[in-house]
Amino acid sequence: MADTKYIFVTGGVVSSLGKGIIAASLGKLLQARGYKVTIQKFDPYINIDPGTLNPYEHGECYVTVDGHEADLDLGHYERFLNVQTTRANNITTGRIYQSVINKERKGDYLGKTVQVVPHITDEIKRNVKLLGNKYKFDFVITEIGGTVGDIESLPFIESVRQLKWELGKNCVCVHLTYVPYIAAAKEYKTKPTQHSVKQLQELGIQPDVLVLRTERELRTSLLSKVALFCNVAQDAVIQSIDVPTIYEVPLVLQRQKMDEVILRKVGLEVGPTPEMKPWRQFLQRKSDATETVKIGLVGKYVELQDAYKSIDESLLQAAIYNDRKLDLHLFHSEKLNDDNAAELLKDMDGILIAPGFGQRGIEGKFAALKYARENDVPCLGICLGMQCMVIEFARNVMGLKDANSTEMEPNTPYKVIDLMEEQKNVTNMGGSMRLGAYDCVLKEGSKAYEAYGQAHIQERHRHRFEFNSEYRDRFEAAGMMCVGENPESNLVEVVEIPALKWFVGVQFHPEYNSTVVNPNPLFVRFVKAAVENKK
Repeated sequence: MADTKYIFVTGGVVSSLGKGIIAASLGKLLQARGYKVTIQKFDPYINIDPGTLNPYEHGECYVTVDGHEADLDLGHYERFLNVQTTRANNITTGRIYQSVINKERKGDYLGKTVQVVPHITDEIKRNVKLLGNKYKFDFVITEIGGTVGDIESLPFIESVRQLKWELGKNCVCVHLTYVPYIAAAKEYKTKPTQHSVKQLQELGIQPDVLVLRTERELRTSLLSKVALFCNVAQDAVIQSIDVPTIYEVPLVLQRQKMDEVILRKVGLEVGPTPEMKPWRQFLQRKSDATETVKIGLVGKYVELQDAYKSIDESLLQAAIYNDRKLDLHLFHSEKLNDDNAAELLKDMDGILIAPGFGQRGIEGKFAALKYARENDVPCLGICLGMQCMVIEFARNVMGLKDANSTEMEPNTPYKVIDLMEEQKNVTNMGGSMRLGAYDCVLKEGSKAYEAYGQAHIQERHRHRFEFNSEYRDRFEAAGMMCVGENPESNLVEVVEIPALKWFVGVQFHPEYNSTVVNPNPLFVRFVKAAVENKK
């Protein structure tokens, strides 16, 4: 295809409508037609990236394969498209301003006054077109974070306006709005959508496609009304109705021929409708599953819906590939202790100890791990979860009573988890951890090796502290084996207790590498062990 086509997804009325899911679903439909597709997210906050944002502010921080801390929507993009993202797929206002200011300091603007228009907007446009120009994608879908009307979004919206003029038919704007149902009046109201589109028009953008978020199916007459009042073709008014799982959204959009509308607008041949067999088979397995598997997730952010989003989705995918419905139970690690762990966790088929940072809730993780180890319940520890496995084992099996991580207790006499050597002089918080994909070599015969089916793997990391290899021989003599390590640095990546059914801890984050058509094997094998434990 000669020219890259650019699709912009904006949102109106309220936030959290699911622009990321709509973008990912549209991308999936175009990809199913044989096009090379990628998606990027532009976030209008001034942070350089989400790496320093609190989960209470922003949900989980997703990590790309090249070590960029990114918005959680990139996880949806990867899970839907099965295509890896990079730092080019997530841009913040902070990144844009940082780049422009650096250029100004170097004299790149030759003494000109640096302004939002054209300098900031030019930098935004450069980043929009980078994926098309450099990586030669057929379609680049760009999600603009926030809601139309937000002050911080204005430079991005202005950039979209300029690109629509510059790119002509190679540019399409999709606007997602909300159609509320007023229970007292017993009717849906389109006025918020009309005002949202009007606000977008005032900023110089006429949307080409409207997607209406709604709880129930809308009448044809209502869709016609929206089309008329918003200057949008009737076949380009799409409804996104609530469905049981986000993975059904691509099929909902396909039934309304959204991908066909987009192809016609950019002047491409429509062709036959793709069958999307693997996708439909995945959903069929989900529908056919009758038995459940109970997984307990132990973490300190369990009350937040998006704090462990990638883990939640990885467990769901793994359960479906084990022909089970996921029955996920969330346990706040601050509320767990040695006295109540057995009572609270007794019905779990498997237990996952979540990643995180800091002292809060750490003792509850130790209590959960002690219960899982002593009762031989399949258990998976991720990042800090793996480190907690090591500390609990050192304390309660090896007799190192005050063993700890120097993150929690710098003066511990037994530093079984210690700061990585290259991290000891780091003072800048942002983007300074061990980030991105690293190689790992697994020991043949180990549970981890059996899961992956190969010795050499690559998984993504986000951590500062590591297993202290000075204690390796003592751990292995006591029954906890180090079965995975980085071939260059010899850092221990995977530990497990072979005497138990399935007790595995990994320093990396396998949840960042699990998609609908390619679930992470470690999650699949963990859930399989939980299913077998239930039997």
